[in-house]
Parts: sequence; C-alpha cells; structure tokens
Amino acid sequence: MPAEKKDEGNVHNRIPMLRAERGVSRRDLATALGVHYQTIGYLERGEYSPSLHLALRIAAYFEVPVEVVFSLDPFPRIGSSS
Repeated sequence: MPAEKKDEGNVHNRIPMLRAERGVSRRDLATALGVHYQTIGYLERGEYSPSLHLALRIAAYFEVPVEVVFSLDPFPRIGSSS
C-alpha cells in the first residue's frame, strides 16, 4: 500500500483570496453563512476543517465549485514565474 500523506487531515483553502477578490470581510462572510466571524479566521488559517455542509455553502456563496475553494493538497502559488 502507498504511504499516507504527512499532512492528512489538513484542508487547504482559498477563502482569503476569494474574499479579497470580492471585497468581502470575514464578518460579512460569517453573517451570510450564519457562523461566528472567528470561524472564518480558523478556516483561513487551517486551524479548523469545515463540515461538508459548510464547505458547500462557502462554495455556493462565492459561486464556484467546492474544489476551487478547498483542497487536500496545497494550492499552487498564484503569480509565480513560468
């Protein structure tokens, strides 16, 4: 069997990037989702993994597929030289 990834359990996300693109504060996003604004901070820092229900609601809020927001692998850096 292949070895397990060392960062198993970590869920990477693009919430800060999506918020910045749309000019949405943590508090505004939290209010729209019905969660505490600190929950958004925990998600962004990777200190908390969302439930499937919350992950789908976040993706729906930003009108993107859930895999655009969340990944089990780190996202590539945007703007790195080709």
